[in-house]
Amino acid sequence: MITIDGSEGEGGGQVLRYSAALSLMTGEPFTITNIRGGREKPGLMRQHLTSLEAACSIGNAEASGLAVGSSEVTFRPGSVTPGEYHFAVGTAGATGLVLQTILVPLMLADGPSRVVIEGGTHAIAAPPFEFLAHTLLPVIDKMGPRISAKLDRHGFFPRGGGRIVVDFEPAPLRAVELTERGEYVSGGAEAIIAGIPFEVAERELSAMRKVLADWPKEAFTSRQLSADEGPGNALIATARFEHVTEVMSGFGKLGLPAEKIGKTTAARMKGYLVSGAFAGPYLQDQLLLPLALARGGAFTTVKLSQHTRTAMGLIESFTGTRFRTGEREDKKLLVEIER
Repeated sequence: MITIDGSEGEGGGQVLRYSAALSLMTGEPFTITNIRGGREKPGLMRQHLTSLEAACSIGNAEASGLAVGSSEVTFRPGSVTPGEYHFAVGTAGATGLVLQTILVPLMLADGPSRVVIEGGTHAIAAPPFEFLAHTLLPVIDKMGPRISAKLDRHGFFPRGGGRIVVDFEPAPLRAVELTERGEYVSGGAEAIIAGIPFEVAERELSAMRKVLADWPKEAFTSRQLSADEGPGNALIATARFEHVTEVMSGFGKLGLPAEKIGKTTAARMKGYLVSGAFAGPYLQDQLLLPLALARGGAFTTVKLSQHTRTAMGLIESFTGTRFRTGEREDKKLLVEIER
């Protein structure tokens, strides 16, 4: 039984998600205390509870402490069973973060699966659907499994109500070298609005154009959804390269000026473009578990996030796999699996 202090490292829900996924893959039970002890409102929130319930469902696991507000959970895994599953967060909690919990176990299961998840698809503090579909899953495809995702309905904070459908075709993982992004193909940004004034999108894109001045004017577009999918606003910036596509995002919030959302999102994208690295700050931590289970591989990235450092520690605790990091001659940060 592995015991984890949930207040250490990243100190949030990532500790729960990674621990559940690792437990299902290794058969090692765990207890987490001080759940989300590094957050202003500690304890399980609805989206974390749904993530653990999803892990229990696909992995025939037993768990205690599964309640909103709980500060301690014990999880005992069973065997992962492929099939059709439906999980509803019930709030705007991120569908993508629920998927993160069950992604690797189902893509290594002994049969195909289809998973429907309802909740937030475009919400603060979580990658949007576009990141899953265009950044993460195509990289997983390079490693063997085939995973496709479809967005049925947008879900914004605070209402939620979004829906994604994910299909899994499992295959053994192979180690890959994800060190070069290849030639630049194109870049673009889209402001998505639902049930709010259209001029919000125009102001966001205007601020973006000032930062990403090299991108042509036609690369900046807007899309208005039906009002019943809102109220909500998401800003999606996409840079396509020969070997990887990176997505940066910003989300509307009461009291937060549209110009600031646009400027911040564009600055994040510009930082990635300048870095020359394969993986941006959100992709880096999601590559760790597949590469660790493939027992090899490497990727170049930007500065390591606290999420990534926390994930490295959890993977080592469950599997014994260690990571080696260092700066290459071209100044890119290299992350490798130690064999």
